[in-house]
Amino acid sequence: MQRVTAHDESRWQELGGGQRRQVRSYDEHLMLVEVNFDDGAVGALHSHPHTQISYVLSGSFSYEIEGTTYELNPGDSIVVEGGRTHGCACKSAGTLLDIFTPAREDFLSH
Repeated sequence: MQRVTAHDESRWQELGGGQRRQVRSYDEHLMLVEVNFDDGAVGALHSHPHTQISYVLSGSFSYEIEGTTYELNPGDSIVVEGGRTHGCACKSAGTLLDIFTPAREDFLSH
């Protein structure tokens, strides 16, 4: 469990393809992850059992959920229910804040 995370405490994990993430605060029920994208980076379509909210901190994204595309800009957010196929394409470099419930244990094993 990591209830408080100072800005400089977390390390960026390089994901390839112009993407990187930092796991921020979390417990077993909830997790906050900062994901940074370069221009044109693509978060491939995928699904997982965790419900997630993505909040656009900066940049712009085309966000797809089950074949429907949403255009998201700073201040926008979107809910993805667990088990739904989703992904995004970064239209201009930016950062998403992803909130997961329950926490993504697979993100902690790296």
